[in-house]
Amino acid sequence: MREDLNAVGFKQITTVEEVDQAVNQDGTVLVVLNSVCGCAAGSMRPGVKHAIKTSAKLPAHLTTTFAGVDRDAVERARKYMLPYPPSSPSIALFKDGKLMHMIERHHIEGRTAEMIAENLKMAFEEFC
Repeated sequence: MREDLNAVGFKQITTVEEVDQAVNQDGTVLVVLNSVCGCAAGSMRPGVKHAIKTSAKLPAHLTTTFAGVDRDAVERARKYMLPYPPSSPSIALFKDGKLMHMIERHHIEGRTAEMIAENLKMAFEEFC
């Protein structure tokens, strides 16, 4: 499940320091909080991959951390995602260190990969 995103160019971030560096860099950064949840993450990962492959505009940096595994990194990422409550899986788009777009678990559950991809592509078009 971890390799699913790494194989399409996502950088795995596993420490608090890596999260701080990723989120606070200039430009756009996509942070995907991956998880083992079968139904939600099972459509989230294909949706993210489809958006990356088909979008005309992309974030400058693609990062991911794994809920339940990279505990400190996930906790730090969630602080940057406030005021949204903790949610995994989830997807956040940052621009110059500011949260611009958030897809929470309840926006993922029950949605197809294509619906998730379209949501991301609209955010990429607006902010990237």
